[in-house]
Amino acid sequence: MTNKYQTVLPTGILAGIAATLLVLGASAQPSFAALLYAASALPILVAGLGWGNRAAIIGILTAAALGAILIAPLFALTMAIFTLIPAGWLSHLANLARPASELGGPENLVAWYPISDILLHLCGLVTVAVIALGVVIGYGPELTNQLVDAMSAAVQEPGFTPDAAGLAQTKALMVLMLPMIQGGLWVILLFAAFYFATRITTGMGRSLRPREEMPSALRMNRYAIFIFLAGILATFAGGVPAMIGATICGTFGAGFLMAGFASLHFRSKGKDWRLPVLVLAYLSSMLLFPAFAILVLGLVDTRRTIALTPANPASDTSENKN
Repeated sequence: MTNKYQTVLPTGILAGIAATLLVLGASAQPSFAALLYAASALPILVAGLGWGNRAAIIGILTAAALGAILIAPLFALTMAIFTLIPAGWLSHLANLARPASELGGPENLVAWYPISDILLHLCGLVTVAVIALGVVIGYGPELTNQLVDAMSAAVQEPGFTPDAAGLAQTKALMVLMLPMIQGGLWVILLFAAFYFATRITTGMGRSLRPREEMPSALRMNRYAIFIFLAGILATFAGGVPAMIGATICGTFGAGFLMAGFASLHFRSKGKDWRLPVLVLAYLSSMLLFPAFAILVLGLVDTRRTIALTPANPASDTSENKN
């Protein structure tokens, strides 16, 4: 037991230091800021998946303390809400398991927390984080109007007067598009960090959770459809509800988009046309209509795939490696 804690403590501290360095690197390199910020979740995820909740918590506290000391307490809080806490929670969920017999399965197997539910939690966490950040910075039409005016002034040529109606329409669209894009992008980047963390811990032989085939396991929970629908309806309400609805559309839409790509990978397995169709799908997804088609594929293929492994009497499957 002593040796176990002696391993967990330095692992958590190193994870927190690595996460802080990645965030500081993002601040110094604006061109790669989004990638480096998302990558800062990777050390916490590896610590949590490989060494358990205690290592993840130590890593979060270490990174938050370093961020408060080196930059500012508000910076540390933002980092914790956007990256560290979601990473720690995802690793906690991934390590949850219970006897398969409780779900009507065989007695000698263990059922792990479904990937679909983990993705559902991630979409919800990012939604709350984006809304919280918007409250802190006072996000709203005034802020986006200033941004649009500044962009318009920067690209405006001498003697050119922008169309007032078009400018107003751009401002109305921008106030909804920014939280939608930010939320969706952050869901995708954090899930990518989770995926790479599972590969790393599996390669190290530290992960008790079985390595799952993402094309068959990555789907959204069917209940997410109702949340997504509520977000769409809220965008027509105007004001604050519209901004919240746009955030929900972005985060949960990103979840369905990833599920759609996973479904496409699964359906095309073993087909001669697999490679060209996948390449075309990924390239065309940068356009609105093809991306919407992939999202619809994720909407129509919702399910919960539960991974099963042989039971290990020597391990506590409710909180592995804690």
